[in-house]
Amino acid sequence: MRELKITPIKNGTVIDHIGNGLALEVLRIIGIQSLDKDSTVSVALHVRSGKLGWKDIVKVENMELSPRKVNAIALIAPTATISIIREFRVREKRVVDLPDRIVGVLRCPNSNCISNQVEPVESEFEVAARRPVVLTCAFCDRRVDDFLHHLA
Repeated sequence: MRELKITPIKNGTVIDHIGNGLALEVLRIIGIQSLDKDSTVSVALHVRSGKLGWKDIVKVENMELSPRKVNAIALIAPTATISIIREFRVREKRVVDLPDRIVGVLRCPNSNCISNQVEPVESEFEVAARRPVVLTCAFCDRRVDDFLHHLA
């Protein structure tokens, strides 16, 4: 069997253990369109995993994720790990961790919520449950459990 390998990156971020089929959503969250034109992005879809059965992997050169982007990834891929690469070595590795409060990552599904009006208010959600993840809007108490359709 022939094996394809993804080229190592000198500096950047590797997001591993993404649930099967969710890599494209992760790319949307991290905003690859705003990357430096010389940055390599590698995506591996449907990769065999001892931990998950199947997983996706995303490698992005010359990018480190903001806490807000990590929180968004934690919502859709709670099993993900994030490795910071510097000089071709893993300098930091952590499992994504869903905080108790999510700010500015999702849009409230309630069109009448103040966070969806012209007021300069960022959306804010409290974690009501972790498995499965359920969030509650801090302004109108609307429950959200379908995150892919409400990412800001």
